[in-house]
Amino acid sequence: MDARLNYFADPTAGKALKHVMAAGKMIKESPLPAATQELVALRVSQINGCAFCIDMHTKDATAAGETPVRLHLVAAWREATVFTEAERAALELAEQGTRIADAAGGVGDEAWANATKHYDEEQLTALTLLISFMNMANRLNVIAQQPAGGYEPGQLH
Repeated sequence: MDARLNYFADPTAGKALKHVMAAGKMIKESPLPAATQELVALRVSQINGCAFCIDMHTKDATAAGETPVRLHLVAAWREATVFTEAERAALELAEQGTRIADAAGGVGDEAWANATKHYDEEQLTALTLLISFMNMANRLNVIAQQPAGGYEPGQLH
């Protein structure tokens, strides 16, 4: 399978993606815990069906020491006992922020209030940016049918 587009070879996309990658780096360096970032990125990518990002975030999380059990259970986090309350709040916010069209009203007050119990304003900002960033990255990859499986940990950081 070949991607429909090579974003990095296109002059316009290349210029834009330079800034997108810089934004991603800033989010990665934020005070939001790295494990939470990978779990959220993985869950958003699962919802959006972005194979490339699922591959990437699974491999990056594994390389950073995340356990296979937690990675396998992200898709069913509500029924899993391996996530902290803070991670569960982040995953709920990620799901509601990703399923805006399905949620008829976007992110609910209860999900937001729960997230504020676990994250300060800087972390909440990073979490919100991450959810939005991942939705954009997923859409770029799904539209172009970016193939999955060949990502090497750290390749895009």
